Amino acid sequence: MSSDSLQLALGPVLFYWTRERYADFYREAADWPVEIVTLGESVCSRRRDMKLDDWLGIGRELAQSGKQVVLASQTLIESEADLRDLRKLCDNGEFMVEANDQSALQRLAAAGLPFVAGAALNLYNPASIGVMARAGMQRWQAPVEMSRDDLARLLADCTAEGLDAPCEVFAYGHLPLAWSSRCFTARRHQKPKDRCMFVCQKYPEGLALRSQESKEVFTLNGIQTLSGACQDLRHEIKDMTAMGVSVARLSPRAEGMAEVVAAFDAARRGELPAADPLSLVEAEVCDGYWHGRPGMDNTRLPAG
Repeated sequence: MSSDSLQLALGPVLFYWTRERYADFYREAADWPVEIVTLGESVCSRRRDMKLDDWLGIGRELAQSGKQVVLASQTLIESEADLRDLRKLCDNGEFMVEANDQSALQRLAAAGLPFVAGAALNLYNPASIGVMARAGMQRWQAPVEMSRDDLARLLADCTAEGLDAPCEVFAYGHLPLAWSSRCFTARRHQKPKDRCMFVCQKYPEGLALRSQESKEVFTLNGIQTLSGACQDLRHEIKDMTAMGVSVARLSPRAEGMAEVVAAFDAARRGELPAADPLSLVEAEVCDGYWHGRPGMDNTRLPAG
């Protein structure tokens, strides 16, 4: 691909997997047509199967396969222990860090280290993006609820002001919507958060929360709440590229991820399937936010 083509990025695994599943997943991902891989635990500090050294080891292997490796910070910092782990992450000395909260941002900026600004930092205007760029930001992620039209205006404004930090869009996966100090998966199993028995590991793609009409409204993932449906912007890749988006993020799933990556790789080459909505994996699809509508909407379904 040319340097000005849209790149594909694997986001961090949001769910709690076993060490073996992580190893198998990233061993396969080394051969996938993605340019960027973001690693690490961004959701819950109690998920301790993988240490920083483990992520660094996987990162080195992926880097040898030609991938740009980024380490994700936790999105919700709750304790001094979390801060100690964050300092180690920011000071890893090998890979750039994705800052997902203000603690990581402050640490990285104070150290003069380059970083990626995660979507949870909520960058909505050129002024805030300019502040981040001057602090060392190398790439920023659009908020997941930002519409195509709003993002196009923001990117045009950034260009007019001479801000050229690449923009990344969450293009596939359950949308991260909220974080809480409570663990909803543990609560579902009537366990306290500090004695959760790691029940979220039973749900490698999250726990579906359905309405009384059996519609999957949300996906519970420990302290994180995700959308019930998977955002799928394959058919928007051409528009993304035209408006100046540099990176499309694909959020890992436990099954079928190789097919997801292949479909997006084909889409950026202009090889799209028929316009009918096709699920790559067993999951409802949404794209409402992108089109300025309720996030759970699927605009590719026929009206009525």
